Amino acid sequence: MASLVTLLRDTRYPTPHELALTARALADEHSHDARIRRVGTSRAGQPLLVLSLAPTGHDGGRNVLVVAGAHANEPVGGATALALARRLLREPAPRAGCGWHFLLCADPDGAGLHRTPRPYSLLDYHRSFYRPPGPEQPEWAPSLLPPDRLPPETLALTALIDELRPILQVSLHATDLGGSWVQLTRDIPGLAEPFGKSAAELRIPVENGASDAAGWPSPGPGIFVIPEPGSEAAGAFHPEDTRLSTWYHAHRYAGTTAIVEVPMWASDLVGDPAPHPDPRGALRLLAGRLTADAEPVARAREGVVAGADATAGALLRAVDWTLSLIPRIAAEWTGSGAPAEATAAYIASIDAFGRRLSLRAAAMLLRVLRAQGHPAAPALDRLVTGWCEEFSARFGARWVPVATQVEHQSRTVLAAYERLVAAGR
Repeated sequence: MASLVTLLRDTRYPTPHELALTARALADEHSHDARIRRVGTSRAGQPLLVLSLAPTGHDGGRNVLVVAGAHANEPVGGATALALARRLLREPAPRAGCGWHFLLCADPDGAGLHRTPRPYSLLDYHRSFYRPPGPEQPEWAPSLLPPDRLPPETLALTALIDELRPILQVSLHATDLGGSWVQLTRDIPGLAEPFGKSAAELRIPVENGASDAAGWPSPGPGIFVIPEPGSEAAGAFHPEDTRLSTWYHAHRYAGTTAIVEVPMWASDLVGDPAPHPDPRGALRLLAGRLTADAEPVARAREGVVAGADATAGALLRAVDWTLSLIPRIAAEWTGSGAPAEATAAYIASIDAFGRRLSLRAAAMLLRVLRAQGHPAAPALDRLVTGWCEEFSARFGARWVPVATQVEHQSRTVLAAYERLVAAGR
């Protein structure tokens, strides 16, 4: 088995199986400080594994929970989790009175369907793309489903939070193209400074106008605080209510959740703080393009059935979910709530968000059409190829090495914990 260090040097994202093997070896090597255990089972019967590091010195009863792999198409989190565990075993100061726990992959079934461990380009990344619909995502499911229909991955995660009562939960996420930002369920004073310093040192743009955090309070560049319940601030053009997600489950124990995003490919456009000359006009154009881009994908989807193919069924559910979002998003961009003032970074982030929606739907549908030998596959293949090339060129995409992504996420997690403790939480 290749070591994690080798995987990172080769710019590979480790698979759930590789994560499990490496974590077990780490626990065997440090048997007094580390243990690995199964906390649940996925819908397809795969183990949900947690690597735990014991606190040093006096056990102050504090815990930190790091969640990796909540989104199948964002594979860097598992590598970050293991890198953090290794660092905490070498440099145990953050473990003083605090246990650290790493859920290695929250959705191993989804990770198995998104098969791009070594993407060379945006097109290569999308060739085997998969992102499940919202109700099948472990963190989002509680915001979309009644309690009696929650998937086992969600139940395992919430049970883990109930057990650990973490003062800090960190969810490790990634974006295909853009910059880095952090979403918080509560403000962590002072986090913006070490976060920005890390990004600058590693040449990762800070996403100042993240579309996922539209209208949210921002105590510093790239740091966004999810609005309190009842706020009029918009919640990212999705039907999910963020405050019903597993991110907020830690609040019942006075915990805080940080969602750390890092790009696979970086673009300086998402960090441009200059005022945009006509944001409403730009949003109208982007809404029109999004609607137009969705049309050929929707036409190609008509009449395609999964049959008994479970993979095709999963892909088609995701396609339908993604396409169903587009009319609402286009209406949001052209509605009365569209901002009269916005930065160039914000418009660039919205531009990227719209491009990836139609591209993802097309890429997942193409996988089904190819497998079925469907006559519409060649035309859709040309569309996906062209969109990937345009996306990359428009944003001046540059690859961020896996080791760099991991380092930035690791620094941000440690900084969040240090600032949280310093604030007396």
